[in-house]
Amino acid sequence: MKGYESAASKLFTPIKINNGAIELSHRIILAPMTRNRGIPLEPDTPEKRNRIWIVDELVAEYYAQRTTAGGLLISEGIPPNLEGNGSPGVAGLFHPAHVSGWHKVTSAVHTKGGYIFAQLWHAGRTAIKPWTGTPSVSSSATPWDNPDEFMRRIPPGYDSPVKYADFPPIELTKDQIKRTVADYCSAAKMAMEAGFDGIEVHAGNGYLPEQFLSSNINKRTDEYGGTPQNRCRFVVELMEELANAVGGDKCAIRLSPFGLFNQTRGEQRVETWSFLCEQIKEKIPDMSYISLIEPRYEQIHSTAEKDAFLATWGLDPSTINLKFLRKIMGPTPFFSAGGWNDTNALDALDENEYDALVIGRYFISNPDLVQRLKERKPLTKYDRATFYGPFQDRERGFTDYPTWEV
Repeated sequence: MKGYESAASKLFTPIKINNGAIELSHRIILAPMTRNRGIPLEPDTPEKRNRIWIVDELVAEYYAQRTTAGGLLISEGIPPNLEGNGSPGVAGLFHPAHVSGWHKVTSAVHTKGGYIFAQLWHAGRTAIKPWTGTPSVSSSATPWDNPDEFMRRIPPGYDSPVKYADFPPIELTKDQIKRTVADYCSAAKMAMEAGFDGIEVHAGNGYLPEQFLSSNINKRTDEYGGTPQNRCRFVVELMEELANAVGGDKCAIRLSPFGLFNQTRGEQRVETWSFLCEQIKEKIPDMSYISLIEPRYEQIHSTAEKDAFLATWGLDPSTINLKFLRKIMGPTPFFSAGGWNDTNALDALDENEYDALVIGRYFISNPDLVQRLKERKPLTKYDRATFYGPFQDRERGFTDYPTWEV
């Protein structure tokens, strides 16, 4: 880290998004993080399982705590339909009660002068029937390749964890693809109604859009599979329709071009994500921003394991970076996520590889993260055990982290 004062870092200079319509006062973005703190819409009984969750004042407080004037927050992943919800306690945008709930959040953020985007998240084959009540869906009927991998939560009505392999996905038909895109568009319109400033499509981490992009999962032989260009078709069509629905300037996308999470072990990474970004840039030139996960960052794999995968793809782990996508996206604001903290963030923007940094875990445990980085205050370590609910004490690890002044 360079010797200048933190306040002189480019992190604390303005940047415009939404095709210039929004000017942020700094470049530290709250990452989208599943927290599982929603409340059930209806009582859950053996006779009738609750499948729909909503947010309330506690969730609004959580986002408000992390809001700064002119700062940008990305919401937790929000399912656009029931079959896309891969986790309990996650509120969607497909039921009327969702709009009023999320409006509490956006109002709390706007009251403090911040901005917030809704991340639309369809879990695809990682959303299984014991939770959703519907079959798992994906680009292809590709089963989980580890027969012993369990979902970490025990679904209602079960006595022990369930295996992903026991609930293989069905392949989305072309009509079902159209319906899924329509569900995304409906969710985006509901997000606007709820007061969000824009939407971000989660097209990384092995969820539905990336299940189309990944050659080891997408085994289709029609126009949605078989080549890097065809595997990009679903995501490109989805982004086009969302731009038509709410405006290109209100649309963004998150990608993990070199990720392995949720068994995304496909090849042709550079070819696939280059073509994807070329298409998105051409068809939605006014897109708000693009957010990418760092190539060597992984949620569950070690650096050595990740480097081994990169090497098998003919990539040098020591030199791989996102510059090739930055070049394609041109002036579109370019965000980086993955491993940023007080030891590496302050000078990360000096080489102009990125325009802003997206930070998650340390934003959980430091609601005043922006101030702490600016003033070089020590960061509070997060408690991984409280990342994901539901908990009976919903505040635990959620809204109970103190600010520096307390």
